[in-house]
Amino acid sequence: MWAYESVFYQIYPLGFCGAPFENDGVQEHRILKVEEWIPHMKKLGTDAVYFSPVFESDTHGYNTRDYRKLDVRLGTNEDFKKVCDSLHENGIRVVLDGVFNHVGRGFGPFQDVLRNRQNSPYVNWFGRIAFDGNSNYNDGLWYEGWEGNYDLVKLNLHNEEVVNYLLESVKYWVDEFDIDGLRLDVAYCLDEGFVRRLRSFTDGLKEDFFLVGEMLHGDYNRLMNDQMLHSATNYECYKGLHSSFNSMNLFEIVHSLLRQFGPENWTLYKGKHLLSFVDNHDVTRVASILGNEKHLPLIYALAFGMPGIPCVYYGSEWGEKADKSQGDPALRPDFEKPQWNALTDWISALSLAKKGSEALNYGSFRSVLLTNRQCIFERKSEHERVLVAVNADDNPFTAHFDAGCGMAVDLITGEKHDFGGGSVLPAYSAFYWKMEK
Repeated sequence: MWAYESVFYQIYPLGFCGAPFENDGVQEHRILKVEEWIPHMKKLGTDAVYFSPVFESDTHGYNTRDYRKLDVRLGTNEDFKKVCDSLHENGIRVVLDGVFNHVGRGFGPFQDVLRNRQNSPYVNWFGRIAFDGNSNYNDGLWYEGWEGNYDLVKLNLHNEEVVNYLLESVKYWVDEFDIDGLRLDVAYCLDEGFVRRLRSFTDGLKEDFFLVGEMLHGDYNRLMNDQMLHSATNYECYKGLHSSFNSMNLFEIVHSLLRQFGPENWTLYKGKHLLSFVDNHDVTRVASILGNEKHLPLIYALAFGMPGIPCVYYGSEWGEKADKSQGDPALRPDFEKPQWNALTDWISALSLAKKGSEALNYGSFRSVLLTNRQCIFERKSEHERVLVAVNADDNPFTAHFDAGCGMAVDLITGEKHDFGGGSVLPAYSAFYWKMEK
């Protein structure tokens, strides 16, 4: 699967393109801006772009109006075809946000229910509708909103008409735009039967079509398996990554990684590929959440060195800041153009190292050395062994351990490393040591 050897780049298009929050119905060709960023993405080492919602919606993209139409604020379907073609020509795959749990109030079939009530042919398209109740919008009927949000109308995924409509919509984006995968919004809420149908359907549409689900807690294997999703968002390690640095306790993140991928038989996700990230469109940017900015390169080194598929959120590659308390628009800004600095250089080097390494893409996970402020772990595959080493302290650290060989080369810098007499880790440093026989 191509995704397991890839670095993802996430864009939230409505924010990235500077679209108004409310759908004003005015067509602007804003999505074409993505083409201007392709050289930046390539330099960063991007293999796939994950676009947060692009379908026509009421406001923020997650309240869909039309599953087969680019949001008018972003442009036309022809504009998006041009963007997809340009990305593919540059070797960058396209993954779209699939919001299949709920729709917006502007969704045509729901508008039909509001107009025609019991006589609407779409009554059973939605989770639950009670004509003897009322909603926050004073519709004269009650319906199920996702987690109590009545701008998000729950779909009935047990209705064959709804399922077929959604599957045919996915086919449309594959046929017309050649998309390569879907990220399923609130996958943890989706009907498992629907997820199985979607996997079987997309397997038949396109070879290696990639499905990743948004999952927060619990056992990701419930949906991530050979019949359902290929991958899930690794929120457990998202939290562990920044918390470990802020509390100067690397035991936290390594404990999570051992629980998920370690050598013991009971580990949860051995051999699987979760989506790794240090931030995204829903959370405080990593540069704002880390207490020490010198930890910023190190958190990316861990995210790229641990098992998983690393995903970088646009703007964070140069250290942009934003806090969740400022509201979602602050997390999803419109940058006039990309920036490049030492952090971007570093992430670009991590991308190259990760993608070229069998061990970093497919290797097992074993903790080699662990203190509160330093960690070294092994990624081992059939043909390669790499040690990921991090020193989060402001002092150098000499690591004494049995490397199993005398020399290595750092995949990030290309420099040779001699294990003899102990390995010195300078303050705030990270290495990917590839073992030489």
